[in-house]
Amino acid sequence: MKIVDTKIPGVKLIEPVVFGDSRGFFFESYNADVHRRHDLNYVYVQDNHSLSVNAGVLRGLHYQLNPKAQTKLVRVTAGAVYDVVVDIRKGSPTYGKWQAFILSAENKRQLLIPKGCAHGFCTLVPDTEVQYKVDEFYSPEHDRGIVWNDPELGIDWPTAEPILSEKDKNHPTLAEAENNFAYEG
Repeated sequence: MKIVDTKIPGVKLIEPVVFGDSRGFFFESYNADVHRRHDLNYVYVQDNHSLSVNAGVLRGLHYQLNPKAQTKLVRVTAGAVYDVVVDIRKGSPTYGKWQAFILSAENKRQLLIPKGCAHGFCTLVPDTEVQYKVDEFYSPEHDRGIVWNDPELGIDWPTAEPILSEKDKNHPTLAEAENNFAYEG
């Protein structure tokens, strides 16, 4: 398992070692010892699984406020997504910056997203399944979001007309969003 730093502090791209043959493949999708060796000492308490039946479904940008903030370990088990992370930790050298990754069933990459980052993805193909572990339970009263097309963020999404939930259509901009995160670099 290869764990790669990204341009946003704390965000890690995880590339598994895949063993394949004529029968198919095998890989470790999670190994606590490997994560601990990279100081990724999270205890995951909930697994989430979403299915998007159409290409162009955009979910996000989501986060939970402290004290119920979540670290997420995201992977795609069917299809592909354009996955976006936005640093919303005040005082961070990358505050308000975003980075995108292609996660797919084919490349088997995972993304570790720390507390203090908003997360969203846009499906690139129909019938895409995303699974992710979180280190804090879902808390509706702490659930927040940032509008997907915030002009200050300028995220280069792969579609100009995404399929959105009513909730995701109505999130505020980053400048207007409730945010209690501070960078602890």
